[in-house]
Amino acid sequence: MVWSGTWVAERLGVELIGDEKLPGLLGLALRRNPKRAHLLVSQVLGKHVPQRPSVVYGSGFALGLRVRDLLGRAETARSVVLGYAETATGLGHSVADGMGFAPYLHSTRRPVDGVASAGGFEESHSHATSHLLLPEDPKLLAGDGPLVLVDDEFSTGNTVLNTIRDLHERYPRERYVIVALVDMRSAADLGRLESFAREIGARIDLVAGAAGTVRLPDGVLEKGQALVAAHETAPVPPPRAPRSTRTVPVRVELGWPAAVPDGGRHGFTAPHAVALADVLPAMTERLATALGGARRVLVLGFEELMYAPLRLAVALERAGHDVSYSTTTRSPVLAVDDPGYAIRTRLVFPAHDAPADGPGERYAYNVAGGGFDAVVAVVDSVADTPELHAPDGLLAQLAAHIPHVLLAVVPSYVPSHTPSYVPSSVPSHTPSYGPSSVPSYVPSYGPSSVPAPATEAPERSSMLPEPLRGPAFSSYAPEEVGWLLQDLSDVELEAPTEEREEAIQSGGAHYAESLPVEYQPSDRYQELFHAALETSAARIARAVGTVTETVLAERSGRGSGRPVLVSLARAGTPVGVLMRRWAQARHGLDLPHYAVSIVRGRGIDANALRWLAAHHDPADVVFVDGWTGKGAITRELAEALREFDGFDPEIAVLADPGSCVRTYGTREDFLIPSACLNSTVSGLISRTVLRADLVGPDDFHGGKFYRELAGADVSGVFLDAVAARFDEVAEAVDTDVKELLSADRTPTWEGWAAVERISEEYGIHDVNLVKPGVGETTRVLLRRVPWKILAQRGAGADLAHVRLLAEQRGVPVEEVDGLPYTCVGLIHPQYTRGATGADGKAVVSQ
Repeated sequence: MVWSGTWVAERLGVELIGDEKLPGLLGLALRRNPKRAHLLVSQVLGKHVPQRPSVVYGSGFALGLRVRDLLGRAETARSVVLGYAETATGLGHSVADGMGFAPYLHSTRRPVDGVASAGGFEESHSHATSHLLLPEDPKLLAGDGPLVLVDDEFSTGNTVLNTIRDLHERYPRERYVIVALVDMRSAADLGRLESFAREIGARIDLVAGAAGTVRLPDGVLEKGQALVAAHETAPVPPPRAPRSTRTVPVRVELGWPAAVPDGGRHGFTAPHAVALADVLPAMTERLATALGGARRVLVLGFEELMYAPLRLAVALERAGHDVSYSTTTRSPVLAVDDPGYAIRTRLVFPAHDAPADGPGERYAYNVAGGGFDAVVAVVDSVADTPELHAPDGLLAQLAAHIPHVLLAVVPSYVPSHTPSYVPSSVPSHTPSYGPSSVPSYVPSYGPSSVPAPATEAPERSSMLPEPLRGPAFSSYAPEEVGWLLQDLSDVELEAPTEEREEAIQSGGAHYAESLPVEYQPSDRYQELFHAALETSAARIARAVGTVTETVLAERSGRGSGRPVLVSLARAGTPVGVLMRRWAQARHGLDLPHYAVSIVRGRGIDANALRWLAAHHDPADVVFVDGWTGKGAITRELAEALREFDGFDPEIAVLADPGSCVRTYGTREDFLIPSACLNSTVSGLISRTVLRADLVGPDDFHGGKFYRELAGADVSGVFLDAVAARFDEVAEAVDTDVKELLSADRTPTWEGWAAVERISEEYGIHDVNLVKPGVGETTRVLLRRVPWKILAQRGAGADLAHVRLLAEQRGVPVEEVDGLPYTCVGLIHPQYTRGATGADGKAVVSQ
């Protein structure tokens, strides 16, 4: 494929230098501008180039996730996001969503009667420079938490510095974060940010999707202007065969609520996001009905109005439509119909929103000739004027090239002057947030609290899909478990360990954004699995019975008294299936069982919780996992559930060697054969996946079904072998349960203390690199870069598979006394491609 910057590069000698992915993100075009002739044209912004809405939204959302990881939970909760008009209004809003519905404001070139300006600045290289800040509540910018500034391109840094300087004089703060799709500063500009930060006494961080620079030869401005002039005076054929019969645009009543802002011009907060999500399905349905059988659809936003049409476009795409997204613009760019040029066609029409700087031309690029058979033009009510409907207006221009034209008008938000957000302090309990997190209810926000951070937009639970079930997804029988996941089986997500971890380190990627190549055991290792299963099946059955009976006894007075098992995919899923089988075999109970995703450092899938809350009493839900190590997931779940009413954060586990939970089958550390393998003992399902371009705000986390491994699948073998021992352990289970129910089962967190001690004794100084217990040690050997294995002196058959894996990987096994676990796996304490910490990112032990 020809790079869309080739035409300019060949004629002007302009070069992109930097990341290899830059050509995929940027093209080049020319414009008549006395300050900068060339234009970097983003392929993922959704402004000049129609793009999949999920790509546009996902690009900003992913940057928001990175900002959230950079700032941490508490600082993210105090943050405000500021986007730049006109190109970055939607990008900035998407970043705010990725951070967790952070309060959002974008600059504007449209004055609004009755709304006082809270600031302004100049954009030095732009054709239209004056930016206004018009928050409904001036206190939005008055807090002292981090200010996150978002633009599509970070080039000279002048615009950002002007903004910070203006705001810092009135609302000084300690930290700023600059976010851009691309960092294209020249060598001369690289040090300006650091110098400016020292000057104002604040920290300034930069988060960018890619980095590089533009190499400009001498005289490029003059050459570019001459080239533009030559092409503008040459005869230009009409773009791509206009239609001879113009269609009449059809107005679609969206039903957009007047109380929901059309974007961030006056501020957009978490309650607004919740309200928007509630009405989005109905608006999408109206659009889908109006589109009929349209095959290729363009949703076309309007200048600063980027976010509202983007969310509508994303919703249409998720409903199964072939959708692209872009917006009109006031930026004049030369169009050249050449595959190596970023702007192939342009439509020209008069401004239709009575702009403050007077009438003028406006443009829609790469729309004519784009192969669309329907377009949804989305404007705000201020722009629904006679000029819009005029013979030379936007709608007529669209109708000349696209058979089916729809007009959707969003009411221009009128500030009520009632403060909707007062960011002055962090609440005493700062809620946890994960890659999914808005609860099904709408929380109330008082003057001393901030909106609960979240990273996925709420959606009515009725719109969420039903659980995936076997045999279409997983090798388990359909009644055994319903997976609250989305099927990513056809997506290539695997990479060799070294490549995968290198990507994590170099780009700040999270471990859940990719999958390791599925480990396929040798014949010798499989023999060990079957031998271990034979010797431990009764022991596991006893633990399954004990934990199930404990759950049934303790939940008898709560909710409906009928537990709903929710296993944490994937290690908890075989245990959940076995608990369900025990309840059925011993009591005739048909317990519902679902599997949900929880991601270390990101939290639990909030959409899955919302689905559960809509279909079951949250008081009935019992979370299930395989075993505890040092209790990291136990703490993760407890923290995440603080934002959801009614769910009990207690986890029921088969084995609790770390003494981290109250509900368990045993606290002995022994080999659970399901820890020996990956998908082939877990229904052929992968670890869960959370990646912004694949998992949208209204989606469950993802997972893969490895159908091709069916020949090696022992999931059913494992379940049947354990269930076959239920009868023989029933009496022992009754005794165990009576003892447990009368015992003090308060967690001692003995395992955590042991991990801290081992970390110091072995000079690691990082508890995230110490993985206690047989199950976690097995994972270290299969998925990480192991340093050494500590084995309890005299441990026998439970460690046979560990010793075999250690031998195969050349890892020493050191026998020690006084170990509270059967074994402990140590990840290499140096900076290695396999060493990842609690947040899923690579860590370095100092």
